[in-house]
Amino acid sequence: MLKKTVAIAITILLSANHTFVFADAAPQKSGASLMQGSSKQGHLGSIEINPYGNAPLTAIIDLNNNDINDVHVTIHGKNTNSVEISYRVSKSSILTHDGIPIFGLYASHRNQISVNYKLDGLNVHEVYHVQTGGLNNKHHEAMVREFPEANVVKVSEGFEERLYWINSQTANRRSKDLKWSNGGALGFNFASINYITDTEGEVRWILDDSSFSDDEHLLGRGLIMGVHQVSGGEIIFGKGQKYFRMDLMGRMIKERRLPRGYADFSHEIRERPNGNYIMRAAKRNYVRDDGQVVTTVRDHILEVDPSGNVVDVWDLNKILDPLRDNLLGVLNAGAVCLNVDDELSDEMVKIEPDAPFGDGPGVGPGRNWVHVNSIDFDEDDDSIIISPRHQATAIKIGRDKEVKWILGAPDGWTGDLAEKVLKPIDRNGNEISCSHGKCEGDFDWGWTQHTAWLNTHKGTLTVFDNGDARGLEQPPFPDMKYSRAVEYDIDEENLTVEQIWEYGKERGYEWYSPITSNTEYRGDKDTMFIFAASAGLHMKDWTRPILNEIDYKTGEVMVEIKFDNSGPREPGYRAIIIDPEFAFNSKD
Repeated sequence: MLKKTVAIAITILLSANHTFVFADAAPQKSGASLMQGSSKQGHLGSIEINPYGNAPLTAIIDLNNNDINDVHVTIHGKNTNSVEISYRVSKSSILTHDGIPIFGLYASHRNQISVNYKLDGLNVHEVYHVQTGGLNNKHHEAMVREFPEANVVKVSEGFEERLYWINSQTANRRSKDLKWSNGGALGFNFASINYITDTEGEVRWILDDSSFSDDEHLLGRGLIMGVHQVSGGEIIFGKGQKYFRMDLMGRMIKERRLPRGYADFSHEIRERPNGNYIMRAAKRNYVRDDGQVVTTVRDHILEVDPSGNVVDVWDLNKILDPLRDNLLGVLNAGAVCLNVDDELSDEMVKIEPDAPFGDGPGVGPGRNWVHVNSIDFDEDDDSIIISPRHQATAIKIGRDKEVKWILGAPDGWTGDLAEKVLKPIDRNGNEISCSHGKCEGDFDWGWTQHTAWLNTHKGTLTVFDNGDARGLEQPPFPDMKYSRAVEYDIDEENLTVEQIWEYGKERGYEWYSPITSNTEYRGDKDTMFIFAASAGLHMKDWTRPILNEIDYKTGEVMVEIKFDNSGPREPGYRAIIIDPEFAFNSKD
């Protein structure tokens, strides 16, 4: 009672209606000490930085057994023009962390944090200060800067509070000597870099994955990919032989092995509204038609429930044609996903029917014949939509494992599959003529694309069209290549497709992103959010990813940030928009 009486007495002197307790000047609680969990700063407990060991730019202000509610946090910018991060905190979040979660601290900085809350029905305002350490990176000999640098080109009014998660990696592949005995993609293993930047180009969060990464052991290998902010504001991703769920404080909620018999997660994991996960993996001990037993490469889609039980499997070797090579044979051999080799950048992939099994372009189970790099789920008809980089722009497949449509050049499709290829039309419904991978007018397929995702706001499909092997050929000069963000309107009944939006062609080779990248419509700002994650990869200098938000109606650039990565040949993978309010105030 004495402690509460002191606090209330001070309050009454300050205001008849509101309590203002300033942390820098707050009295120490009677009989308490720092060793007992108290703090010299505020009325609550001590501050623990990086409380879960995975997110160094987070902290928790301990409750010290206080019952508080109506909590609001503001991380102040470095100066008056810097970006403030503000969010409300639900009662559930407070109870989960036994304190107030602090997200969005600057590195190597004495951060100022304002916290407002109610204690015993009175309003409390406190100011805390937290000193943080430097950024941690996976260093290697080719690096010229400690950490990627974000160079802000433009941020339009109304976009200042955007926070962008950059899912990237260093150029050094780690410990390639671990392999499956019969193919597979176990060697797909890079050091991951994941961080959140604000619109001033300042890092406000970083993932330290050292607690769940180990290059020398099977379950610790792999590259973090497929990052999404999902229900409850939490984060899901996959890495090698595992998939994960954590919150923005770095609290690991789920760390689970792939189901028995499956291997080599990469690229994509999605959460359905029912809590199930859809993910892309491969199959161990897969028996080919010729009797050979292999580990396949990026050709199985799994659905698992929250407990890890397998609900369904899509084996693309049985659904599509694993021997189709029309696009495979014209790919740039120097950039097949993150397998980047400048010495092969002027060559096309050579397809050999008896090529060794493993993570290389080729036909048949056991080789990288389809390379699914994104998945979406259409809840309306219980179907998956995949982006098969080495076969088509996008393909929709039902629960019955029957193909519903194929978006892509018709060349090489045979039998029933040929009947499912969509026919391009113009805005007036007139059919557009296409031949040998090229179409008339303002229409083009996506080539070696990424993120064929549903735009649920408009019922369309958005795609990042990387542009390699466009028109089933390599151009005379590399700088003739370009990438696009593109949107398609698909009529599933009449099997037609109309191209209704595009951006990027006019940016030319500077914006050309041969691998990785993503496009997503954002309804909150009516923009296309685009990350050209490997722009500059083959310029013999620096990979310089470019992040944009483009006004959907006008095509105006609303946001542009260019990233100088820490060394050459370091493409990003994807970027997503992070909402801290969703993370900390959505659980009640």
